[in-house]
Amino acid sequence: MDRLLFGISGLPLGDGKSKFTYKSAITYLKSIGLDAMELPFVKSVNVTEKNKDEILEEKSKNDFYLSAHGSYFINLNADEVMKQEQSIERIVKGAKALSLVGGKSIVFHPGFYLNDSREETYNTIKENLLKLPDIGVFYRLETTGKPTQFGDIDELISLCSEIKTCRLCIDFSHLHARGNGCLKGYDDFIKILDKVEKKLGKQAIEDMHIHLSGINYGLKGEKNHLPFKESDFNYEECLKAIKDFNVKGCIICESPVLEYDAILLRDTYNSL
Repeated sequence: MDRLLFGISGLPLGDGKSKFTYKSAITYLKSIGLDAMELPFVKSVNVTEKNKDEILEEKSKNDFYLSAHGSYFINLNADEVMKQEQSIERIVKGAKALSLVGGKSIVFHPGFYLNDSREETYNTIKENLLKLPDIGVFYRLETTGKPTQFGDIDELISLCSEIKTCRLCIDFSHLHARGNGCLKGYDDFIKILDKVEKKLGKQAIEDMHIHLSGINYGLKGEKNHLPFKESDFNYEECLKAIKDFNVKGCIICESPVLEYDAILLRDTYNSL
């Protein structure tokens, strides 16, 4: 990408009275100066042959960026092989639906450690990721918010370096919660970006997919997302690091107040 886009996860809130479709959501978000939306395939895949044309037309008309968040029911390290296979099927189903509307990145949490070692979990998840077909959609591995979940920054960078169809989705808020409030200032964010560039190259910095929100957490990690103003997540210093590193790609806001916090991120970034 040649710039940094700002958008939301899921359908916008609007005035609370209107119910959005994907088509009308794109129109609305573009009208308020946002450029991206992550389609919520978390419970079901709801892009079909019936609605794909109108979504694609609106996307093209507004020069809009679409990604998708895959199913919540994914564990590529499940104890049962059948559940691993079902996880692969869910990822592929979401990727194929996203491709119908010109999307390029499907985001998902790869799995859980369960009773396996970190190394065993890594190897099983890698083996399953290698089974995903190359259909022109990147499989974005998202950093996770709890220590019991596979998906710290080093694990995912390593997988992305080994599997050409996989790319990174950095959820800085998840990393903050996973480390019990570890991202306190500018240098903490810069260290992460520097690690990504050194391990994955400049192209990773120029095509980043980032999730941001306020976040509530405890000793066991993430509890729930919060508006930025109700959280200790230092979004200003995060955005400063992102700008100074000349990151390009997309920032998806997952705050409960969606487009209103996405606008806060955009305006803060532009003011730096």
